[in-house]
Amino acid sequence: MQLTNKAKENYDKFLQNYNSTLEETDPELAEILRNFIYDEVEENSLLPDRSKMLIILATLITNQSMKLYEIMLQAAINVGVKPVEIKEILYQTIPYAGLSKVYDFIDITNQVFDEIGIDVPLPGQSTTNHENRKQKGHEIQVDYFGEENISAMNENTPNGQKHINDFLEGFCFGDFYTRTGLTDQDRELITFAILLSLRGCENQLRGHTAANIAVGNDKQTLIYAVTTLMPYIGFPRTLNAFAIVNEICN
Repeated sequence: MQLTNKAKENYDKFLQNYNSTLEETDPELAEILRNFIYDEVEENSLLPDRSKMLIILATLITNQSMKLYEIMLQAAINVGVKPVEIKEILYQTIPYAGLSKVYDFIDITNQVFDEIGIDVPLPGQSTTNHENRKQKGHEIQVDYFGEENISAMNENTPNGQKHINDFLEGFCFGDFYTRTGLTDQDRELITFAILLSLRGCENQLRGHTAANIAVGNDKQTLIYAVTTLMPYIGFPRTLNAFAIVNEICN
């Protein structure tokens, strides 16, 4: 396999000489992918390794890529992503991609943790209770999106559908965004990765592009994130994401 020096160096850093079955069955493809992901893409995405792994794992969950998730889960551990951070990626993905897409990945993660000697359950990260979760969720919504936007959303929601706003406030933001284990910047970057990986979520991606800016992830960070994810999501969704970033961050 003719790998560039940079591709070999970066591959070894993340995957530590992991031998893919592609090297046996599809060696030309393995060479193309390694050189592209670990040389060209790496050169054009200057996110910290930890941030790269947070969003790659979120995207693989969203796209239901179980085998590749297990490989990259080990890569995340290799570059120092903490077990609690990995669990928080899984939890953060549930409100956006849905439990049906995340459930099996929780089991995969627990199996990998067991194999390498990490005991579960991990220490709890919740900071809210049933009485204050909606208020705390509302506070985060206002911080991220602005009081005017949240009020407008609530006022413009048709009768019979307003319970969804309560779900957003209490479940999505109150139960998950208030947790420790990840920073606000981490959570919004992960959400950005999930939404750009899904189909038909352009409006939500616009909102969370603006939310990323609000919590301190600048336009260049988002460009690096999209670049990192390109091999896993393909060009069409990559170009859609760039268009939205350019639209919101003009």
